[in-house]
Amino acid sequence: MTVEPNVNAGTTAEEAAARQELELIIQTIAKELGISPKQVRTTVGLLDEGNTIPFIARYRKEMTGELDENALRDIEERLAYLRNLSERKKDVLRSIEEQGKLSKELAESIRKAVKLQEVEDLYRPYKQKRKTRASVAKEKGLEPLADWVLEQRRNADPYQEAAKYIDADKGVENAEQALQGAMDIIAENIADDAQIRSWVRSYTASQGVLISEAKDAEQESVYENYYSYREPVHKMPPHRILAINRGEREAVLKVGIEIAADKIHAYIARKLIKGPSLVKELLESVIEDSYKRLIAPSVEREVRGEMTEKGETQAISIFSGNLRSLLLQPPVRGKNVLGVDPAYRTGCKLAVVDDTGKLLEVAVTYPTPPNNKKKEAAAKFKELIATYGIQLIVIGNGTGSRETEQFTAEVIAEIGDPGLQYLIVNEAGASVYSASKLAQEEFPDLDVAERSAASIARRVQDPLAELVKIDPKAIGVGQYQHDVTQKHLEESLKAVVESAVNHVGVDVNTASPSLLSYVSGVNATIAKNIVKFREENGKFQSRKQLQKVPRLGAKSYEQCIGFLRIPEGDNTLDRTPIHPESYAVVDRLFAELGLKVSQLGSKDVAAELAAQDPEALAAKLGVGVPTLRDILESLQRPGRDPREELPPPIFRTDVLKIEDLVPGMELQGTVRNVIDFGAFVDIGIKNDGLVHISQLSGSFVKHPMDVVSVGDNVTVWVLGVDLKKGRVSLTMRPPRSEAGSAKA
Repeated sequence: MTVEPNVNAGTTAEEAAARQELELIIQTIAKELGISPKQVRTTVGLLDEGNTIPFIARYRKEMTGELDENALRDIEERLAYLRNLSERKKDVLRSIEEQGKLSKELAESIRKAVKLQEVEDLYRPYKQKRKTRASVAKEKGLEPLADWVLEQRRNADPYQEAAKYIDADKGVENAEQALQGAMDIIAENIADDAQIRSWVRSYTASQGVLISEAKDAEQESVYENYYSYREPVHKMPPHRILAINRGEREAVLKVGIEIAADKIHAYIARKLIKGPSLVKELLESVIEDSYKRLIAPSVEREVRGEMTEKGETQAISIFSGNLRSLLLQPPVRGKNVLGVDPAYRTGCKLAVVDDTGKLLEVAVTYPTPPNNKKKEAAAKFKELIATYGIQLIVIGNGTGSRETEQFTAEVIAEIGDPGLQYLIVNEAGASVYSASKLAQEEFPDLDVAERSAASIARRVQDPLAELVKIDPKAIGVGQYQHDVTQKHLEESLKAVVESAVNHVGVDVNTASPSLLSYVSGVNATIAKNIVKFREENGKFQSRKQLQKVPRLGAKSYEQCIGFLRIPEGDNTLDRTPIHPESYAVVDRLFAELGLKVSQLGSKDVAAELAAQDPEALAAKLGVGVPTLRDILESLQRPGRDPREELPPPIFRTDVLKIEDLVPGMELQGTVRNVIDFGAFVDIGIKNDGLVHISQLSGSFVKHPMDVVSVGDNVTVWVLGVDLKKGRVSLTMRPPRSEAGSAKA
């Protein structure tokens, strides 16, 4: 493929070249991901047409061969990378060609490069550099001397040759200075050699040892484990990489990579030194200088950068997985809830919401230190519980939460209602939400803490609807999320929220602008317009009405409408995930089976639909099998919320103290966070207990996420208790004998 400046855009030759280039990208992605080129080609076409990942995954299954969201996002990510790589290659080729230095071999090497780093290595000798020792030597006319040294003539005297280049006007006073300049030029050429850099980088990554030392060994810090630490670079787990990076960034640790330099010298010598000569020692000295001064520092930065990228990728993956699990927690429906935002000095803020999330009343009590007004607080709790028929008290896990929990358990015991329970929820991000513009618009008459209490109450009623109002980064379900590239984190978390929202679907008549903005094809402006239209015209009665919403054009309508639900609309199908483009298929299906849409929801119809053979029926109806399979599933349970299939959270009526725990005790808990080395489980005490990865299962566990997810209800046994540090170690491996094990 001929690479030329892009000045004739749109010509047949350039269009053909662009198609050829895209096809090469498609073939590359297909090979990397182990899927067919046709699937990749179709997906790329759909993405380029402006279709979203959720829409493609749900409504274009026939076209993509049923690729799921993960596969589609992998294609999207690699497509962006390879297109960027292609553009960079063009820029580099153009730049080198303008310098008149582009050989056929170099051009071919650049075109064949599969990583940006390879392209940059090849471009390195031709980049405009700041003033260097080598560039100064070239200005003095010493490049021919460097070439002569590299010829390595067996008996030629380098000092005799160097004497020819003595020129006081150019600053070359003697032969030694001339030779030094030549050596500087050779050193830079070695450092700029793409093959050498690639080998040294690979060798450092595979054989290097990361060394971590304390800047002040007497200083106490959370990094004490790394005050005198060594570990092979290639064996370092992601969380340890990020921990050491943070220690270095906070100026607590000194970090570097130790590598056997003599082996690197030997490798370069084999490539450079031809045999015995009078310049051999000079070249050996050049090699050492080139590696120590020019190659090692930059290669160490590059390897450390790759390590950090590995750590960031894992950290973002963990955060994303945990966030998805948290967002998809089952809603607790049909309960009036009392939300409690605990505190010490400023008191516990209370918010009562009905079963739809509507705020009914706010109050403040002072049952915790330093006020300890338990009697007055108990009276207020009992009043609210009786007045509003409260069935569930939800307490945030912030400052004062366990004292508030103890108080709440005592109130529940005094009331004696077996239907009244409490729940501790992770309040991460509640303060961020309560101070936001959105919260001010929702609750203009409440103060920050009262808004937080309302948010805490709503989190159990519909976790997804409430949590989307908060910046995903503020929801603490990751590891080292503040140490990663924030742009990459934001992109990943946005994709997770988008995926979760579209997986569940959104009631267009109750959804907030925040929730609507994550629906496929809907941006913040359209989301606000949908809510405004709803407020001005009343509830939507059909999906078709959404076509009247300002700025919601044909493409946006196509992308979003299948994910928007109208539970009590004119058309029963509008409450299902079935896209309006398939309504005609449903009509043909019901005609074929002799059923009516009005019968949807009955057990008989569900049984009839479940008994159908999708393959045979699809041929009759002239529709793809995947689409028909989805239609049949949606019709069996119209209005189904996929979250309702998950077990509800664990409700409690009494408090467990760390002092109550003994090894072997069996407990029920909820997974609060999953990280590289295990999972933190809420067992009802002040601090979550840790199940180390080795205790998650009786068999080998590659990663904790393979066994547990945030929100899972799990059975655990106490392994050990550290009262001084307030730590509890747990196991999910059942004791060999139940005899002798206590049960809470």
